[in-house]
Amino acid sequence: MWKARRSISPALLRLNPHKVNEDINVPISQIPEIIRRINKTAKKYQLINVNFGHAGDGNIHTNFMINKDNPDEVKRTKQAVEEIFKATLELGGTISGEHGIGITKAPYLEMDIGKKNLSLMEQLKHLFDPNHILNPGKLSLKQ
Repeated sequence: MWKARRSISPALLRLNPHKVNEDINVPISQIPEIIRRINKTAKKYQLINVNFGHAGDGNIHTNFMINKDNPDEVKRTKQAVEEIFKATLELGGTISGEHGIGITKAPYLEMDIGKKNLSLMEQLKHLFDPNHILNPGKLSLKQ
């Protein structure tokens, strides 16, 4: 089983040379609906999409297989990702399951946790790091 699971990502690169992998999480009861929405979005933006993950906890790895040398495909992928994030939140999920919010998801963090919570995070960051030396530039903190 583990060998099959570990072989998925490398095998996907046969579909296209690059992968945009998003890690979303929805309530288990919403897995069929988010898969329907992801597939509909992939079709709308004419993208190759493969989904896998941890169905037992609602974590879905949705992968768009693209050619990053094609600017139009990159643009369509960004649009599709935002649409999937919105659908995920509409279904009571979160835009990050197990991998956290990194640089590429930072612009969407407010969409997930709200302006008030983002402000609270910024205040806590400033409290413990008033000189902004830890992870500089990761979020647009008030300085």
